[in-house]
Amino acid sequence: MSIWISIIVAGLINYLTRLGSVLIINPKRMSEKTKQVLNYVPSAVFPAIIFPAVFLDLNENLVRLNDPKVLSILVAFISGLITKNLIVTILSGLICFWILLFVIF
Repeated sequence: MSIWISIIVAGLINYLTRLGSVLIINPKRMSEKTKQVLNYVPSAVFPAIIFPAVFLDLNENLVRLNDPKVLSILVAFISGLITKNLIVTILSGLICFWILLFVIF
């Protein structure tokens, strides 16, 4: 039973810290410089999440350049630069990955 209490307390602490930051920080009172800097946060966090999943294997070693994940992210990156469309970028990367994984490799 104590593990459930620990899970509930951890969830409440997590929820309250996030709620507190939303209630305390008023976007109208932020300077334009702060708003401009905060716009870059998603762009900084996204590679930190994606790159380890693409460039590291299960043993946390770097994968080779001919790995389907690396080739697929390269195709997705190029299609994203060309089209500037998130859906096309995701679909091109996924389709390339599936083709490389199930047809070629």
